[in-house]
Amino acid sequence: MSKRAIAILFTTLLGVAGAAFAQLPTDEQRAACQADYIKFCSDTLPGGGRIVACLMRNYAQLTDTCKKVLDAARND
Repeated sequence: MSKRAIAILFTTLLGVAGAAFAQLPTDEQRAACQADYIKFCSDTLPGGGRIVACLMRNYAQLTDTCKKVLDAARND
């Protein structure tokens, strides 16, 4: 799969998963977690907050930038 296709897929999937936090992620939030999504959660099916849950399961291994985005979304 090309990098462009992965980016489009990630944007779509994270957009759906963002509803779990009652808000759609911004471009900045998507960018903050994109590498972590590809590394840990690219095989996760969207919907029902599964992508966010996957990222949270891998929280200890995420980049600090992605952790901040997830923390902020949980606190909203």
